[in-house]
Amino acid sequence: MQRNGKKDRPYITVIGPVFPYKGGIAHYTGLLVKALKNRAHVRTVSYSMQYPKILFKKPQRDYSNDSFKVDDAEFLINTANPFNIIKTANNINKTDADLIIIEWWHPYFAPCYRILTSFLKVPVLFICHNVFPHERFIMDRSLTRLTLSKGNFFILHSEKEVRELLTILPKAEYRINMHPTYSAFKMRETVKKTGDEKRLLFFGFVRPYKGLKVLLDAMRKLPDIYLTIAGDFGGKKEEYKEYLSDPDIESRIDIHDGYISDNDVQEYFENCDAVVLPYTDATQSGIAQMAFGFRKPVIATEVGGLPEVVTDSVTGVLVKPGDTGSLRHGIERFYDLLGSGTDFEGNIVKDSERFTWEHMVDTIFELTGI
Repeated sequence: MQRNGKKDRPYITVIGPVFPYKGGIAHYTGLLVKALKNRAHVRTVSYSMQYPKILFKKPQRDYSNDSFKVDDAEFLINTANPFNIIKTANNINKTDADLIIIEWWHPYFAPCYRILTSFLKVPVLFICHNVFPHERFIMDRSLTRLTLSKGNFFILHSEKEVRELLTILPKAEYRINMHPTYSAFKMRETVKKTGDEKRLLFFGFVRPYKGLKVLLDAMRKLPDIYLTIAGDFGGKKEEYKEYLSDPDIESRIDIHDGYISDNDVQEYFENCDAVVLPYTDATQSGIAQMAFGFRKPVIATEVGGLPEVVTDSVTGVLVKPGDTGSLRHGIERFYDLLGSGTDFEGNIVKDSERFTWEHMVDTIFELTGI
C-alpha cells in the first residue's frame, strides 16, 4: 500500500495473524483491521510462516469460514528467518505509515519482533493480549522486555496486564481497553438450544490454568447439570481420565476433543445456557467475548481481568478461583437468577458499548494522537 496524493486519513500498518490462521488472535486482528479501515488507510502484514512445524505440529490454518478474512492481507513474515524479517521491515517502511500496530501474546515472537522493530522508522503500538505467557518459562521476562522496549505505545485489556507491563517498562505510555467482542461467527440462522436440560459450555484449548478439573469436581454435586467440553486437550486428555470416567458425571458430559472450526462455533454457544471460565489464572479471555458475541452469560473466576469484564449477577456470575464449592454455588446461583427472571441477554446488550471495535479504534487514536 503506497500513499497516493493528498493525505486524507492516517496510514496504519497492522502486523499479526489473520485468516486463514487459526485462533482468537487471528480473529481479533481481522476484526481490528475492518474497524480501522473505517477511519484510516490500513495495510495488513501477516506471516508466510508463523510457527515452525517442530514447535506446532498440527495444522495452523483453517479455511472453513472466511468471515474474518482480510482481502488485501499480505503474508510476508517468516518469523524464524532474520533476513526475511529485515526485508519485510524495509518493505513496510516504503508505506511511510503514521503508525505500526503489532499484536503481542507470546515471547516466541520476541526475536522476530525485536529485529523487525529495530528497522522500522515510525512509532510502534503493541496490543498486548498477554504481557507474559500463561505458562511461564526461563527467559520469558527478559525476552518480553527486550521486545516491548521498542514500543512507543501499549494497549492492554486488564489492570493485571498493566501491572505486569510496568514491572519491565515503568514509564510505558498505555491505555486499558476491554477486549472487544467477537461477533463475526454468527453467519447462519440462529441455532436454537435443543432440549430442556441445563447445559453449560467449557470452550477452547484445555490447559491446566483454565481450571477444567475444578469444574469437573463441581459437577459431581450438580446432578441436574450437563456440560459440553469443546476444545483441544493437546494430547493430555489422559490427565482428566479420573474425572471424565466418574460414573456420577460421565453420562452428563459431552466431549469434543480437537480444534473447533469457525463454522461449528455457533452451534456450541447457542446450545448452552452459560459459558464457564473456571480459570485459576488469567489476564483476560477471548472466550468471554465470544460468549458475549452470542449474548451468552459467563460464569467466571475472579482472576486477572475477568471481574472487569463480567458484572456479577448482571452479565454473569463471579466465583473464587480454584474453589470447587464456590464454583458449584456460583452455578446454582446462576440458575436461580435465570429462573427468577434475570435478563442476562438484555444486560449483555446494554453493556456492549465498552466492548465495541469502534471503542477500540477511539482508544488507538486517542493514545497515539494520529
